[in-house]
Amino acid sequence: MTGPRVLVVEHQESCPPHLVGRWLTDAGCTLSVCRPYAGDALPALTSYDAVLVLGGEMSANDDDTVPWLGPLKAGIRDAVDAGTPLLGICLGHQLIAAALGGVVERNHRGQIVGLQPVGWSEHAAADDWVAGHSGTEVAIHWNNDIVVALPEGAVVLARSPGGEVQAARFGPAAWGVQAHPEADTGVVSRWAESDRADHVALGLDQDAVLAAIEQAGPALAAHWRPLAARFAELAGARG
Repeated sequence: MTGPRVLVVEHQESCPPHLVGRWLTDAGCTLSVCRPYAGDALPALTSYDAVLVLGGEMSANDDDTVPWLGPLKAGIRDAVDAGTPLLGICLGHQLIAAALGGVVERNHRGQIVGLQPVGWSEHAAADDWVAGHSGTEVAIHWNNDIVVALPEGAVVLARSPGGEVQAARFGPAAWGVQAHPEADTGVVSRWAESDRADHVALGLDQDAVLAAIEQAGPALAAHWRPLAARFAELAGARG
């Protein structure tokens, strides 16, 4: 008997499924990674047992310049309607929100970088995906855009210290996290290099940010691996 088949939509090479992909595989999932930026055709999301939509540097509003975003949003709507388990990370979270009628904009407080505590809401305790959280989770953030208005029916599961939507349930089996549970220091170091000039101008100490992420590695895995395993269970139940 094969495990759940999970479609992974990767928007760029520097934003791979990495840890979440490894944890899903360890939980028995078979991953199929679609790389539309490299010419892969986007399959029907509903033809899989679950879907993981990853992050990327583009905006969720860049349909005119990123040709696969429009079709992906249509696929997201189909997946939500069909009850296909769906998880969006950072840009993926924003794309789900935008696809369903929410609003994504640049954060007026500026880029959020580095470790942030997860501010679970009262709705998280009864949620099918995150109900097993410990209440002490931290997460890696590396984002300029945020969801400023949720689509109708969506529920906030967590907020970042600044009040931004940090995790949300967009449908009975659709979730998004603004944070990056898939990332570790190796992945984030590449993002840091890309943003180095901006961070120098802002006076941000990238070395300190990366050192904190490295030190938090075991805690991050302890927090997020069980949630990846729970998503695999939801995918298996669907399959």
